[in-house]
Amino acid sequence: MCSRGYKSLYLIDLGKTNFKQTWDLQKSLVDLRVANKIPDTLLITEHEPVITMGRGTSPKNLLVSRKELEKRGIDLFQIERGGDITYHGPGQIVAYPIVDLTARGRDLHAYLRDLEEVVIKTLKEYNINAAVKRGLTGVWSNNHKLAAIGVAVRRWVSYHGLALNVNIDLGYDELINPCGITQFPVGSVASMLKKDIDLDETRNLLVENFVDYFNYEPKKIDNVERLISELKVA
Repeated sequence: MCSRGYKSLYLIDLGKTNFKQTWDLQKSLVDLRVANKIPDTLLITEHEPVITMGRGTSPKNLLVSRKELEKRGIDLFQIERGGDITYHGPGQIVAYPIVDLTARGRDLHAYLRDLEEVVIKTLKEYNINAAVKRGLTGVWSNNHKLAAIGVAVRRWVSYHGLALNVNIDLGYDELINPCGITQFPVGSVASMLKKDIDLDETRNLLVENFVDYFNYEPKKIDNVERLISELKVA
């Protein structure tokens, strides 16, 4: 049972994953959330190198060939989230909230602003002054984009989510026009502070801020495959 005023949340830390594995997992969890078999759920991961192209991606924003990506060991996927092209890789924290937006007034734009605020609060704990930019989605500091945000919605259950650059190798973003934006560079927590950052610490801070901001009481799930299998049979 949740404490008074708090909502249940399944919290699943996947460690390092390939994108396709986590993408498939999200869709299974969305099915269960739509059927009201699970509460809202938060997946936390760190991806192997991958480029994802959202619904708004212009082909010109991929600056190298698919053959070059294969040579470098970088996967490429066209996916259903909003937004443009994004790179994910080691040193970046990716959060995928599976959230029923009906309980939040079915206001997708407000939800995006809420995700931005979670990131801003997390960066504040590193004394990084971060903010949003009018007309653009994501979180910025000193005109550098530190976090990308893009979601998809099915039957008012939101999935995909946000990616926060911590110690990520920013050189990979030379392969794309990140999020279709050319006038502002990409940055990271490490590049802002001029030092490497403890990724586990940042992950924990992000989760804590997410849980606090959305008023959740989390329950850690250690074996998500078993959970899905049991609930699909039930």
